[in-house]
Amino acid sequence: MTPMTGSLENLTVPEDEPSVAGDLLSLVLAQIRLTGDYVRSHEVERSGILDLEVGAAHVIVVAEGSLHVEGDGAERVIIDTGDLVLLSRGLGGARLVASASHASVIVCRFWFDPHALRGMVSALPGRIHIRRDEGAGWLEGIVPFLMVEVTDDEPGAALMISRIIDVIVIRTLRTWVRRGHTTGWLGGLSDARIARALKVMHERPSHPWGIKALADAAGMSRSSFSDRFTALVGRSPLRYQNEWRLTLARGMLVAREARVGEIALRVGYASEAAFSRAYKAMFGYPPRDEPAPPSGSGSREQDGGLRQGAERVEPTPTSAFARPS
Repeated sequence: MTPMTGSLENLTVPEDEPSVAGDLLSLVLAQIRLTGDYVRSHEVERSGILDLEVGAAHVIVVAEGSLHVEGDGAERVIIDTGDLVLLSRGLGGARLVASASHASVIVCRFWFDPHALRGMVSALPGRIHIRRDEGAGWLEGIVPFLMVEVTDDEPGAALMISRIIDVIVIRTLRTWVRRGHTTGWLGGLSDARIARALKVMHERPSHPWGIKALADAAGMSRSSFSDRFTALVGRSPLRYQNEWRLTLARGMLVAREARVGEIALRVGYASEAAFSRAYKAMFGYPPRDEPAPPSGSGSREQDGGLRQGAERVEPTPTSAFARPS
């Protein structure tokens, strides 16, 4: 799986602390791994429904026309030309319907690693809507490039598409965080004090952090820190720390970096037995049973890149995102 990595800075903290949330978001996104395997352009007739795979995450860009969300009991939302919507858990009971005229859309499908910091993935908003004026600085540039890569039969095209989807998802989250309407762990980044505590936990996972030390890092009292952290992140500080440690440990186990006992020490457990109990409680099986990644998983270019790589479909030139010559 491709890790979500990138240089993310100056997100939500005040200007005198530009590196705290930016560095932290990079650390977190590097662990929320995703696989992007599908990019297609679709034409949706007037009042037609955009068909999306159930259970998959999607990024959808409206290149021409507009869509609207209906059927989820919420207020009607218009996704206009040049807008992007990220669906982290699919549409649920909602539908995306072409509005007054037909709509030309670009659909990117991707999958989150279900074990990669599962609490953080579940805390992502189900639907993130980025309007054209909010994403114009990057969206209009990256989408035509993506569509060129979709039709490229050169070696490495499938991996390139997956990496570009990574970038689109990262930039979408950056834009969303800047808007200040975040909840869950993204909400923790919007509070400079909580972000400082999150940062030390991420940078030094093996350190025996307690509530007092974390509250000191945040510059808060213990009770205020615990209440604020739990309200923003959706987990107590120590539960969050435990999940972060175990997620890091899983990555080491999958990569076969070291023996179970050594990995336990690396992530802050005093004994292999305690680590094994915590690991099984979170993932459902002991660390010694962690499977290695399937052979060839580092490359998704089998079968010409179709389905296991990126499905290649000739893009339809559109007014909002014309294919570069």
